[in-house]
Amino acid sequence: MAASSIAISPRKLRSHLYSFSYHSDANTPLVISVLASLIERTMARNERIANNCRGAVRSKVFDCHEAPDMTIQSYLERIFRYTKAVPSVYVVAYVYIDRFCQANPGFRITPKNVHRLLITTIMVASKYVEDMNYRNSYFAQVGGLTTKELNTLEVELLFMMGFKLHVNVSVFQSYCSHLEREVSIGGGYYIERTINCAEIFKVAQGIYNKNARIML
Repeated sequence: MAASSIAISPRKLRSHLYSFSYHSDANTPLVISVLASLIERTMARNERIANNCRGAVRSKVFDCHEAPDMTIQSYLERIFRYTKAVPSVYVVAYVYIDRFCQANPGFRITPKNVHRLLITTIMVASKYVEDMNYRNSYFAQVGGLTTKELNTLEVELLFMMGFKLHVNVSVFQSYCSHLEREVSIGGGYYIERTINCAEIFKVAQGIYNKNARIML
């Protein structure tokens, strides 16, 4: 089933996005289905643009020789299964993808680069959000790359987005709202803004208390 056709309860999305429990929730966080839907829609739009602008020069950073035979949904589920990255990591990764695309107008998300872009941004977002992280070599194994390839892609990402990794409160809110619209366009649903200081704001606030929470 396509990610865009999955019926998602906004209440369940709120629970998974900010209060996900690895002990009580056996399924993949629903934010992964939402993110997969957004990325698929972006690729479809980029394909239409490419068909109308065949002479345009496109950046081929992150490109592989041929598109992997794995859906975005399945790839994100694999990353979650083996890394157990918290749901907020995927939101921050989406922020990074958007920043990267804005900073590099010649870049378009395509089937040939989407998997590499996802594993790289998720790894970088995990380093920013979480206190404990796997090595690059482990992320590379999960993502189907060599360690050298992923190290190179990480450096490319950081330089090409100008090392703009900080995600403040207002930015995080705006991307949460974007996810809400994806769940139900015009439905008036809201994601609970409860964020761990140690996860999102430890750089800006200088607070390192895993039990502290900010209610927005």
